[in-house]
Amino acid sequence: MTEFLPEGRRGDDTENKRALRDIRAVERAAKSRLIYEAPCIVCDTGHNLIVDLGCMRGVIERSEGALGIDDGTTRDIALISRVSKPVCFIVKGIDRSGSENIAILSRKEAQQRAKDEYVSRLKNGEVIPARVTHLEQFGCFVDIACGLPSMIPIDTISVSRITHPSDRFKVGQDIYAAVKGRDGEKICLTHKELLGTWEQNAARFSAGQTVPGIVRSVEDYGIFVELTPNLAGLAELKPNTRPGDLASVYIKAIIPEKMKIKLIIVSSYRSEITPSLPEYYITSGRIDRWVYSAEGASKYIATDFE
Repeated sequence: MTEFLPEGRRGDDTENKRALRDIRAVERAAKSRLIYEAPCIVCDTGHNLIVDLGCMRGVIERSEGALGIDDGTTRDIALISRVSKPVCFIVKGIDRSGSENIAILSRKEAQQRAKDEYVSRLKNGEVIPARVTHLEQFGCFVDIACGLPSMIPIDTISVSRITHPSDRFKVGQDIYAAVKGRDGEKICLTHKELLGTWEQNAARFSAGQTVPGIVRSVEDYGIFVELTPNLAGLAELKPNTRPGDLASVYIKAIIPEKMKIKLIIVSSYRSEITPSLPEYYITSGRIDRWVYSAEGASKYIATDFE
């Protein structure tokens, strides 16, 4: 099991369950100083987190709840919001002084290890797992390791433009991202480079097909319809078609040298769209340079990670 994972990714792991199955296992976990995970069931009035290990309860004191709590750079909402969700921790020991045994845990120490041994060593272009934590108009916030946050700006989520990150993601979704750079100690991420080039996406379609799409924008000169997150085509204007509509579109032509797909909307209708896991072309390794544009196309779109 990879040690530095987003919270929620290790709870069902056999090794994690074995380490928390009884008091002797928890004692061994305390000696190992490894990172484990269990659900937080209560945040008490002092903002201490109560964790259900299965064999006993654990306590993460407020000061041990997250990096930055002590100096105020992390707000207490970061603790309160963990209730009913998994939290990672290092077992520091067992308190036997009361009527029941209580495991003493530290989430901050787990985060510090993740920061020192994993996040600080990430290089530009490296592809990493992440879990969506919340969505704002300007971007998608993710957990990249042990609750350490990062963000994917909305304009780097996909080539096909969206109005809100919820068009692409949902909270709790496991995704991949690529390291774009650093802003001080913060990791900056991008996502669109993992979703394939124009040619890779266009190869999934042929002229003459009728396929599903999502209307992304309606302009004076035509309607942009997303066929995949990294591929959109331009359809002729059709009355009563609105952004967000699901559509059936006829592919009139595919023109690689112009990176254009000409469409005709057969029908469109309003429906709730539930984001699904993106189809990734890259899920590991490191990218030096990513070129979206088709070979020979007049328009050149690329990302340099160096």
